[in-house]
Amino acid sequence: MKIDVQFFSWFRDATGCAEISEELPEGATVRQLMERVHGRFPKLAQAARSTLVAVDFEYASGSQRLRAGNKVALFPPVQGG
Repeated sequence: MKIDVQFFSWFRDATGCAEISEELPEGATVRQLMERVHGRFPKLAQAARSTLVAVDFEYASGSQRLRAGNKVALFPPVQGG
């Protein structure tokens, strides 16, 4: 199944793109998607524990199952100063 992944803030800079598509097996979870994304973009793995993930505009946990056509948005930890 095809899942679209959008990157925000410094994630966009780290990946060099705003969006990618990933092919995953049916029934894959957010965690499996993140493993794939971290393999493709190792810099994002540094923020793995604090990355905010939304699936179709709703925050999601790693165990959430994905469906074909889902849009997943990845947000880095909050920065301030």
